[in-house]
Amino acid sequence: MTVADTMPTEVPLARPFPRDVPVPRHVLPARTRMTCVLAVDIGGTKVAAALVDEGGALLRSATRPTPRADVMSALAALVAEVIADGPPPHAVGVGCAGPLDLTTGAVSPVNMPSWRGFPLREELRRLTGLPVVLAGDAQCMALGEHWLGAGQGSTSLLGVVVSTGIGGGLVIGGAPLLGPAGNAGHVGHMSVDPDGERCECGGRGCVERYSSGPNLARWALENGWAPDGERDARALAADAAIGHPVAVAAFERGARALAGMIASTAAAVELDTVVIGGGVSAAGEVLFGPLERALDDVAGLAFVRAVRVRPTTLGVRAGLAGAARLAWRLSGPGAPPPPDPAMAGEGPPPVVGAGPIG
Repeated sequence: MTVADTMPTEVPLARPFPRDVPVPRHVLPARTRMTCVLAVDIGGTKVAAALVDEGGALLRSATRPTPRADVMSALAALVAEVIADGPPPHAVGVGCAGPLDLTTGAVSPVNMPSWRGFPLREELRRLTGLPVVLAGDAQCMALGEHWLGAGQGSTSLLGVVVSTGIGGGLVIGGAPLLGPAGNAGHVGHMSVDPDGERCECGGRGCVERYSSGPNLARWALENGWAPDGERDARALAADAAIGHPVAVAAFERGARALAGMIASTAAAVELDTVVIGGGVSAAGEVLFGPLERALDDVAGLAFVRAVRVRPTTLGVRAGLAGAARLAWRLSGPGAPPPPDPAMAGEGPPPVVGAGPIG
């Protein structure tokens, strides 16, 4: 099993998506070429928005920290900043931390306590007067990497975000697999050890308990790691890179849990590609080296061992790319025309995004 050599890069949001690789383009009527969609990415740390054209280029973008309260006001100001004096978007794609419920368009992000059952899809529809399609933030990351990043050409892809928590998303046959309520691909809470540690979610032996940034650092501190400065995953990765034995062991332990999850998912879904992003993926070889070795050990069947594991190429922009792709699937050829601006206060009904978006 081979892990690609290219390490992830973090690219400012204001720059366009990579244009040095073939990019799928819709064949649009002349009157709709050079139009755009609005992409929104909402997480516990930041909210970002961008106007994105049909080839995936960022036309305008902005980001700001996620406030502890009144997130919608901050999001409304961000959207107004991005669309001001820009080309009018035809639809909105939004990725948000979960859990979420696509049957109602509501979200309850674990790390955003002011949103519990918050009707995000309806609020964005009212704000913009546009059709809105919603998915999880990690699902959008996976779709973005499939469209423009390390997952191009994959027929069965798993995207994994390894950060404060661990999220995941599946893209099967080019379409995101969202599930009945929108929570498919929640791989961070797959159990890799039924007799293992109790997870914050209430389960036992979850991947997140072993492999997320805070849990990597927690285990290392409990086992003798005593850094002089910061005590987070970034500092742990720096110490692992210079051979600190406890730091190295922490990443080996976390990588083995990730390997078990990847092998199990590949056996269930027959993946051909896994793309790993998130802040912890920036550790590079410190993570990907032990992950490759662990996969070679735990994967048995030939089709499981054939899975390609690659680091993100879009970095922090993958979520926006995936949200834009959702919106383009909604507003592309054959979709209804955008609403009349005079009707912006009404707008079309919200889109129920359960299941693959065809």
